[in-house]
Amino acid sequence: MIIVTGATGALNGATVDHLLERLPASEIAVAVRDTAKAEHFAVRGVEVRRGDYADPESLPAAFAGADQLLLVSSNDPAADAVSLHRTAIEAATAAGVKRILYTSHQAAAPDNPFVPGRHHFATEQLLEESGIAWTSLRNGFYAHSLQWLAGPWRETGVIAVPGDGPVSWTAREDAAEAAAAIIASGGAYDGPVTITAPDAPTFAELAGGLDGVRVQVLDEDEWVAARIADGQPEHMTRFLLGFYQAARGGFFAGTDPLLGSLLGRDPRTARDALLG
Repeated sequence: MIIVTGATGALNGATVDHLLERLPASEIAVAVRDTAKAEHFAVRGVEVRRGDYADPESLPAAFAGADQLLLVSSNDPAADAVSLHRTAIEAATAAGVKRILYTSHQAAAPDNPFVPGRHHFATEQLLEESGIAWTSLRNGFYAHSLQWLAGPWRETGVIAVPGDGPVSWTAREDAAEAAAAIIASGGAYDGPVTITAPDAPTFAELAGGLDGVRVQVLDEDEWVAARIADGQPEHMTRFLLGFYQAARGGFFAGTDPLLGSLLGRDPRTARDALLG
């Protein structure tokens, strides 16, 4: 049995869709916080269970019988993500799960300026210590984020950022399809697995092919002040600042050909995502 958490979200929901192209629905279950939102999987024959990392009592039944368990990472900046992940991993261990797959990030590192990267690293350490076979899906930074990280460049002609560095922008849709291929392989991939687009352009390189568009690198304090003046919450602004700092530091620069091999085609490009 393959159990997928977070299946009402875009990433793992798409992974379930791709799994259903490869496997019978009877071999797949989803564990979600709100079962009503997973009704579209139920009508396709997928078992729907309630499972919430923040409700440990819900997890034993949610994870029961899992040969493989796909754990989605918490994406709430206000949550204690590592504690939530620890709860899920401990429940998986108690339930006798044979392999955990975890949606990590290519920049999982203890010194990453972008907070989720540190959370992913800490979670991978928990997986290593669990004694369970595990696979960490180190996805590249999701390319759909370009739509807001680049700012309103269509109106202004300027991509104003507090730092510019190479990023292997990776389509979430491609990452989901790759995850399904790895799950369906039945354990062929072990430990950290890097899933990225083949290129890592900077904002300047992306803007280079756009007529009348330029990149303006702002002082960090100036950028933070401008966003706050524009009505953005300060805590979220400083959270995002960590992304630009990490990009400038090369944390998102790595690429790997595995994604294209898993897809059997060229991955979607950053330019595709930027132009929408």
